[in-house]
Amino acid sequence: MNTEFFIARKVNKNVVDGKKVSQPIVKISIICIAIAMLVNIITLAVVKGFQDEVRNKVIGFGSHAIITKSGENSIFESEPILKQQSFYPSLKKESYLQHIQPVAYKPVVLQSDTKGAYNQEIEGVLMKGIDETYDWDFIKKHLKSGRVPKITSSITSDELLISQKIASRLNYKVGDKVRAFFVKNKPVKKIFKLVGIYETGFEEMDKQLIFCDIKTIQQLNDWGIQTTINVHDTLKNSGLVISAETNGGNGKYRYDWGVGYEKYGGFTLHSLKDTVIRVIVSDYWMFIDGQNEETAIPDTSYLSIKVHGSGVMPSNFKLNSDGTVQKDYLDEFGFHYFIPTSGSGKLEVKIIPGKGSFQKYVGAFECTVNDWDKLDESIDQIRKKVILSEKNTLLEVTSIVENQSDLFVWLSFLDINVWIIISLMILIGIINMGSALLVMILVKTNFIGLLKALGANDWTIRKIFLYQASFLILKGMLWGNGIGIVFCLLQQKFKFLSLNPEVYYLDAVPIHMSIGSIVLLNIGTLVVCLIALIIPSYVITRIAPAKSIKFN
Repeated sequence: MNTEFFIARKVNKNVVDGKKVSQPIVKISIICIAIAMLVNIITLAVVKGFQDEVRNKVIGFGSHAIITKSGENSIFESEPILKQQSFYPSLKKESYLQHIQPVAYKPVVLQSDTKGAYNQEIEGVLMKGIDETYDWDFIKKHLKSGRVPKITSSITSDELLISQKIASRLNYKVGDKVRAFFVKNKPVKKIFKLVGIYETGFEEMDKQLIFCDIKTIQQLNDWGIQTTINVHDTLKNSGLVISAETNGGNGKYRYDWGVGYEKYGGFTLHSLKDTVIRVIVSDYWMFIDGQNEETAIPDTSYLSIKVHGSGVMPSNFKLNSDGTVQKDYLDEFGFHYFIPTSGSGKLEVKIIPGKGSFQKYVGAFECTVNDWDKLDESIDQIRKKVILSEKNTLLEVTSIVENQSDLFVWLSFLDINVWIIISLMILIGIINMGSALLVMILVKTNFIGLLKALGANDWTIRKIFLYQASFLILKGMLWGNGIGIVFCLLQQKFKFLSLNPEVYYLDAVPIHMSIGSIVLLNIGTLVVCLIALIIPSYVITRIAPAKSIKFN
């Protein structure tokens, strides 16, 4: 066994329980070390927990990386991009990528569910459109009631998911009908079914974000083209008026009725026979052929006409009292009906609306990477994949750190606070332990002189006192670790320390304990304190054996 360590261990009990002069000072030093460790452990756990919680919630509402049209200032106001990209969905196979999903956004005004005629509230929020591939893991962890919307690729869902904050303000509960108003050239009202309510405690996002089917957003944003062939209720020059009703795109349309694109969106039909009319509609900017222009993907609609009986002509159609053509509808949508004549014949009209090309556009692609620590590397890989694969459409890849720069800069400043607090606590511990060491040397002057008389050199004696100091430091660290870890575990489980979510983005003080960080903190504290104590231990070299043996 090491001689210095053996001597230090034998005389260690007398250090704490010895003379009245040294006893309180030594105990105060132990308490200071314990408090320093307690504060440092809690600081590390809280700051790390805060950074992780805020970061995970920001990413939970969005993603690590976002692919948008180049030059966009915000994903919430982005121009549409084609969903059919060469990197989607093949990008899912990349080892660094966990998930990729298309999204779209649309501002909306919700009206409260107050039953009275007065005192109704409205709330402006942001609607996030998602498809059947959306990763619900984050939202499911924070569901308060209900479920997430069921989204399919074929049918537009009217289901809606909102936050507890919005639900409370507008008096909504699961199962209610939600009235939503969208601002366009003509305001649009839609009714949704509320199927779920979530609450994350991230106030900034909880108060503004709701979830719906992406097809709703695609259509409301007028992405792509949607067209329908209609038969007018009035006749013109004794003929049926056939026209295409179109929306979406840039509003300047071109029509292909079978002989190429032209500007005319309709015509008059005089001769009636079994026929199918088809129209392809797209938009254009300057040239009707759309050459060298970025035009919307066309949409196609059909109109089927069948003649039943004889004498079926526009002049024989039955008219309503207001002079409009009488129509006997066969479905609830008005796409299938008969036009009766004054005789026994009738005209059967069946409209097949275009499916719309709006579903072929999205606002952005959200990408989730596997390793946060390799975010920059993963972003570079995604950027190379997208840029190399896209020859005609300019896209850009931005990280969540770039899109939420203010928030992440603020989180990074917390690391500076941690280092300041840890440094101050260790400095306090060093000062107190230095004082304790000097007191121990003072009360052991006789002992030091005796050791020197027996042949011990200065460094040997200094090591004995450094060992004694390390015993005291370890004792204080043990108490500090125990109290700090227990406190963190209790806060982690019961969350008795709350926060204002409007200020801190969280409703309770978060805790994230890392065994590696705690071990490094303990080792670092012990090493730094012992190194710092080498200087006060130099006093031992100034003690002369002849005088110290007589010292009492």
